Amino acid sequence: MRLTLLTPTLDRSGAEKQLTLLACGLKETTSFEIDVIALTRGGPYQKTLENHGIPVTVIGKRFRCDPMAWRNLNRLLKQRQPDILHTWMFTANAYGRLSAGSRPPFKIVVSERCVDSWKAGWQLRLDKMLIKRTDRLLANSQPVAEFYQQLGYDENMISVIPNGVAIPPPRNLEHRQQLHTAWNLPAGAKVVAHVGRLARQKRINDLMWAFQQLQQLSDNTYFVIAGDGSERAHLEDLAIRYTCDHLVRFIGHQPNGAAIMDGIDLFWLGSDFEGMSNSLMEAMAAGVPAVASDIPPNRELVIPEVTGELFPLGNRTAVAQFSDRILNNTEKYQSMSAASVERMQSQFGIEQMVTRHRELYEKLMSVNQQGSHD
Repeated sequence: MRLTLLTPTLDRSGAEKQLTLLACGLKETTSFEIDVIALTRGGPYQKTLENHGIPVTVIGKRFRCDPMAWRNLNRLLKQRQPDILHTWMFTANAYGRLSAGSRPPFKIVVSERCVDSWKAGWQLRLDKMLIKRTDRLLANSQPVAEFYQQLGYDENMISVIPNGVAIPPPRNLEHRQQLHTAWNLPAGAKVVAHVGRLARQKRINDLMWAFQQLQQLSDNTYFVIAGDGSERAHLEDLAIRYTCDHLVRFIGHQPNGAAIMDGIDLFWLGSDFEGMSNSLMEAMAAGVPAVASDIPPNRELVIPEVTGELFPLGNRTAVAQFSDRILNNTEKYQSMSAASVERMQSQFGIEQMVTRHRELYEKLMSVNQQGSHD
């Protein structure tokens, strides 16, 4: 089977990470011929793919609507003649289906990774127009599947395959101390953390307010914020206004968010909307309990009172109260930590994710292609 994966970039972001895990996993466990095309640019994951023997082509799209990129992609697809073209995220989903034409000689799978309430009207109209050029829409959570079903996709066209996450070794106390030293934290510090883009959708301002309350309830507690984005300056100002800036650490973008989990005691996620948060999964896989907003994608990961807690969206006081109860109850904390690892290991491992994709591709190829794009 010849499989081409099409993505806007190979930046170090959630969807690009899942694409890379999938491609490398398939390369190691199947005889598939796999290649990757990046529309706009490569990135850190390009080297990972190439080190696994997976060819990567960067087209170099320059504009939102770039006819040259469209022609180059069309030419590449004719040269590669894949059995399946699997596109990832809006730009690649659009370019891939438009370049393939109305009756391509291959199957088309499109991946949607989030409840895309951010999309403008023209983007939603384009998505709807291209349904007839789609063999399967692949969502990483049930809420994403339901969002696109409401857009017009038949439920029989949609499959749900959750993200995969690596299960790390048991938490390393020496590494924890090294991280705390790097973050200028005192001995015995308890750390709550947010890992991800500093964007308005993440509602980190709510978390900052919650931390201002938590630090009054729980001694020697610090808030580590890993990531960068448009909200950083605003959040730094909030920390000063809430007089807790001496307890907050902005450590910037981390190339590997999973690598800092040894230094974290509790993971916070306050988002308005998500697909399936890679950072949340990495925290749980490392045995870090989570306090997350009660939105549908987070409900698929966090089991209240078992692996962490879910709080009503925007309820800052609940974040502080839940966190205080978890951090200051050793028995509860240890139980949630073990349950988090077990949940990720049993249901969200990389091997399961790769196997589910392989089975989907094989099922699509077993279907008679006649009329598949009618």
